[in-house]
Amino acid sequence: MASTQEATQSSTLQELGKRHLWMHFTRMSAYKDADIPIIVRGEGCYVYDEKGKRYLDGLSALFCVNIGHGRGDIVQAGADQAKELGFYTNWSYAHPRSIELAAKIAELAPGDLNRVFFTNSGSEAVESAIKLSRQYHKLTGNPLKTKVIAREIAYHGTTLGALSATGITGLREPFEPLTPGGCHVPNTNTFRQPQLTAHDFAEAIAHRIEFEGPDTVAAVIMEPVQNAGGCFTPPEGYWQRVREICDEYNVILISDEVICAWGRLGEWFGAQRYDYQPDIITTAKGITSSYAPMGAVIASDRLAEPFMEGTNSFLHGLTFAGHPVSSAIALANIEAFENEGIIDNVRANEGAFREMLESLRDIPIVGDVRGAGYFHAIELVKDQDSDEQWSDEESETLLRGFLSGELFERGLICRADDRGDPVIQLSPPLIAGPEQFAEIESILRPVLTEAHARMHA
Repeated sequence: MASTQEATQSSTLQELGKRHLWMHFTRMSAYKDADIPIIVRGEGCYVYDEKGKRYLDGLSALFCVNIGHGRGDIVQAGADQAKELGFYTNWSYAHPRSIELAAKIAELAPGDLNRVFFTNSGSEAVESAIKLSRQYHKLTGNPLKTKVIAREIAYHGTTLGALSATGITGLREPFEPLTPGGCHVPNTNTFRQPQLTAHDFAEAIAHRIEFEGPDTVAAVIMEPVQNAGGCFTPPEGYWQRVREICDEYNVILISDEVICAWGRLGEWFGAQRYDYQPDIITTAKGITSSYAPMGAVIASDRLAEPFMEGTNSFLHGLTFAGHPVSSAIALANIEAFENEGIIDNVRANEGAFREMLESLRDIPIVGDVRGAGYFHAIELVKDQDSDEQWSDEESETLLRGFLSGELFERGLICRADDRGDPVIQLSPPLIAGPEQFAEIESILRPVLTEAHARMHA
């Protein structure tokens, strides 16, 4: 039971939060007569609110606290660095930690991805990759190549360039007109499109390139496993055919791994999981396990080459990118991955994680289970035996009216998402194991059973 002093502090935080804090992607009106969830402490796979209640963090905060909460040793690496050199820029200068981190990332990344351009976030990494693609084509004699092809419902970030690649209508409309050049093709939703093959999905990209004009398309950007819509995995052979298409049309292949890198899929990078070679990887989140802000664009030697000649330079930069403290924390995070077998834990336990989720198929509202590694989704359906889909109003009632609040109330943090068909996404810290999977099931099963009963009453 919280003490009087703790209760007063909680009340003060609620008052200040409601008055001054503008939360991201949040319906602020929802907290007019309700408390803001205020998380004050984390330990391992769990976090605690200001009242002392414990929650299983089944989303790794936002697909990002890969190594788990409360790692004082990771933070200490940043503190030690701050004492030595709190900040210096990477604009025409360098410092030891950014050099060491770039070299380490190049060592881990597939193929010839040997050039690392740091950013502060995933959106900035995508924005930077789009700009890099455009300037590369100009330097190599293809100035009309400016368009970017992405997939429907895909989320690639919030800056105007990244938003042009994002395939979620509701996120784009408030800010139009966007940076021109965003084009979209179907995603690999095999649950809703079982008749389509890997070839069909990939050829849609070739058709779009032809439609736009090959001389105008700069890049294709896709996630190894698409997040928005609910963890769409690629059919076998899909990525290999996409690589061939990009080569055929001189189009840069960007693997957006803001979520899918750093062990989330059981490999350092998602491209390694599905055995394809991108020209660029964009990443963030798990690079520091989010103990400090950081992102990166990892580019091939081929793409970097024109920028290394004569008076050329990549005319782009961010003051804090490659910050010494963030770089030191990223290095400590990667060292912990290697020393503690973090990725091995994902490989050893992803089968048990998937098996637990598959066991929920006996609940009539569960239509599909999909994903890879520690990145999975459950798609919710009206009826397992029909293709009837939820209306927008029904999805709202199901997800926001019941599931989101009820799962949180019972101690599980996950994502109930309706950017496509309604899904529940789970992405626990990579240190999780059977004990946490059992706890997730103990909450999900009764809540999903009750949700089905409510929606069919």
